Amino acid sequence: MSSDKQSDKIFKALAAPVRREILDVLKDHPKTTGDLCARFPKLDRCTVMQHLKVLEGADLVLVKREGRERWNHLNPLPIKAIHDRWIGAYAARAVDMLDKMKRDLEG
Repeated sequence: MSSDKQSDKIFKALAAPVRREILDVLKDHPKTTGDLCARFPKLDRCTVMQHLKVLEGADLVLVKREGRERWNHLNPLPIKAIHDRWIGAYAARAVDMLDKMKRDLEG
């Protein structure tokens, strides 16, 4: 898959607040789908599963099945790739511009 298509999937996955919350929950430890459903009581199981499917499609969540349980693990590598490609490049330029402005103002 081209990197642009993968980036689009990642941005789409990160666009929904609930999916970002799911990633926050998975940040420290993997959780079962049941654990995630319990964590989001306002959402039914089907909705949680749909959000997980989008996250999995963007490679942000890796799934490991153990018996009847489905363990969801955060995969931070796509987020790092987005940071390196988009945020880091633009942030560095902005920081350079602010640094120059500060030097100019301080004279």
